[in-house]
Amino acid sequence: MTKRSTPDFQTNTNENSKGRELMPKITFIAHDGNEITVNAEVGMTVMEAAIKESVPGIEAECGGACACATCHVYVDETWKAATGEPSEMEEDMLDFAFDIKPTSRLSCQIKVTDELDGLRVTTPEKQF
Repeated sequence: MTKRSTPDFQTNTNENSKGRELMPKITFIAHDGNEITVNAEVGMTVMEAAIKESVPGIEAECGGACACATCHVYVDETWKAATGEPSEMEEDMLDFAFDIKPTSRLSCQIKVTDELDGLRVTTPEKQF
């Protein structure tokens, strides 16, 4: 009986022409309209991607522990379903955020996945 071997590699559909994995891109839009697009690693949070790239408007005073509201963002309406609903704890913290809207989220509670490639979020005028 001949055993057929399978290749020891898998094709990654999320690769560029040089074979390197592409990272999801997230665009942060400041309240004044300026945009910054960053690469985010799958598994990190939107807040961590912002801090890593020094995105203005994301203060993240608690470091992502969902214990403040200084990473508050407005998720673009077209991405609301993909980012999911806030947990009860997140909703409690959003009560302390500036100018809450129906699309308000704490960016520390949004995990980056490949499906969030192209995500657009807007930062509020101020954080507190």
